[in-house]
This record gives sequence, C-alpha cells and structure tokens, in this order.
Amino acid sequence: MIYYKQKNNFYEPMKVLTDLEIQFKIDNKTKPLGSLGKLEEYAFKICKIQNTLNPILKPIAFIFAADHGIAEEGVSAYPQEVTYQMVLNFLRGGAAMNVFCNQHGIPLYVVDSGVKGTFENHPRLLHYKIREGTRNFFKEPAMTENELKTAFDSAKIILENYAIDKNLLICGEMGIANTTAASAILYALSDYSIDDCVGKGTGINESALQKKKEIIKQSVERYQLKNQDPLKVLQYVGGFEIAMMSAMYLEAYKKNMILLIDGFISTAAYLVAYKINPNIIHHTFFSHLSNENGHKNLLKLFSQEPILNLNLRLGEGTGSAIAYPILESSVRFINEMADFDSAGVSKA
Repeated sequence: MIYYKQKNNFYEPMKVLTDLEIQFKIDNKTKPLGSLGKLEEYAFKICKIQNTLNPILKPIAFIFAADHGIAEEGVSAYPQEVTYQMVLNFLRGGAAMNVFCNQHGIPLYVVDSGVKGTFENHPRLLHYKIREGTRNFFKEPAMTENELKTAFDSAKIILENYAIDKNLLICGEMGIANTTAASAILYALSDYSIDDCVGKGTGINESALQKKKEIIKQSVERYQLKNQDPLKVLQYVGGFEIAMMSAMYLEAYKKNMILLIDGFISTAAYLVAYKINPNIIHHTFFSHLSNENGHKNLLKLFSQEPILNLNLRLGEGTGSAIAYPILESSVRFINEMADFDSAGVSKA
C-alpha cells in the first residue's frame, strides 16, 4: 500500500511508519509493557493500516438482504417471508443490529440485494435488487454470471456513494436459508468434511440437518466446485447478499478501510474475497466466534483469533457492532493516554 498526502495541489508519497515507531508509542504509555494485552495488538494493526500514530475510526454498517431458492428444500426452520419481514423490522429500528448501532453511533443502511417483494422508499433502504431470490442451487446454479457481475458492480457503487468519509466497514446479512449457501461455500473452498461445514442455522431438527448436508454435498459435487474458482463457487451456490458482501470487502480494502467481519455467513463471504485477494487479511479483524457449527473451522483457515466469544449466532452484523467499541478503546488509549515523559512518571 502506498500512502499519499496533498501538498500545493499535488500528491506526494508519505513516509511509511516503521513497526518500531508504532511500538515505541504503545510502549511509552504509562503502563507496564504489554499490560493492555490484545488492545495493544489492535492499536498496532490499526496504526499500520492507517499509517499514522494518531488513528481514528469512522465506522459504517450495511445489512445485505436477499432470499434463496434453496429454501424450497426445507433447509430452514423459518418460512421465506421472514426475510421481507425482517427488512421492515430493520427499517423500523427494532432489530438487535439497530440497537447496537445506535448504542455506538454506527450509521446503518439496509440493502435489498434480492428480497422477494417490493419495499417503499426509506432513507436507510438502498434498492439494489438483482432478482427476487436466487435459484434453487440443488436444481440449477444459484445465479447467472451476469447477475454475479451486477452484484459486484452494485457493491462498488454503494461503497463509493455511502462510505465516502468512512474507514471501517461492517457487513451484516439477512436471508432465510443463507447458512446453507455459506456452508456450501465453505465446503467447496476448503478441505473440510461436510460435517465440519454445516450447522443447524435457524434451529432445524436433526432430520432436516442431515438433509441439508446431503443437499450441499451433492450440489458441490455435481457442479465440481471443490477448490475451484471462488467466483464460480459464489455463482453456483452463493447468494446475492453474500456476493455483495464479498465484493464490498474487496472494494473496501482498495480504499484502505478496516474490515470488521461478523459471523458465519459474513465470514463465508469474506472467504471468497480472501481467495481472490489474500492481502485483505492485513486489514481484517474478526469480531467474534459464532456458535454456528462451521464458523470455528472457517476462522481456522485464516489463522486468526476473534475478538469475542459470546455464543452468538444471530448474524445481521451484530457481533461486529458489539466488538466495535473494543477497537475504539484501542484507538483511544493510543491517542489519549499519557506517556511517561508528559506524565512525569518514571519508567521501570
């Protein structure tokens, strides 16, 4: 990453901070070395991303909503109309994600990526519907190549229009049956067994779980997706909301944003982006370990530790919104905490 600063109407390369400069500022705070633990690691990484000793966080959150044709196979405990109903709940401010975003001052937008039904205009609703749900990937590919391209193009437009002054991205999702799509992506793009990739999602019973596993296994094998091009995997077994999240992660990295990744579905979308550009890992924090089976294995692929482990499995971006203030604390300590010299405190 090359950094530039404006000077006399021209842009010139900025000095890139060294690791020693960042570590010195952290170590010179009035505390024993390393005593703030993970907060010091987070502060170091944020300084590195932003190339500054005075970092600042400006978050924004998007919930991408879409329906899935695979829901026809009975892989979810909830009916498909819940996707539409939950979008209305987000717009009314009644969901968990609304509560946590309000708590921490995070602006939140809902993106209709492919929900069945139409919505009235709302200041927090972005209309980017590709189609009213993907196709049933047990019978045919979930989307066309052109629909996948539209999803990627739309994500770029959304980020450019709504995150102009933001530098930290949270992506959440809503879509009945999207744990099935996410599990299929994980199964296709890893060497894990089907049992390691699939969980109960919204709370299906054991019989439905076994059916879900078989549907995913057969579909991935039929389309010959094992360890194939991540875009092909996304097209054949993904979802419109998952595709837009994958694209937005890639675009956000290009804009030097911090990526704060949510739970299982969001991390499956991230896996696609990571397979396309592994360098995005350097801008990424994983907010929490979801209680959804498969998420722990998904995180192992990146050799990263999540910030939290609260047994969450809600999605929507909630884990990221809850973890955000911890990153904010890491930034505040490096900006506001006194150093030994200014405080007149003797070092050890």
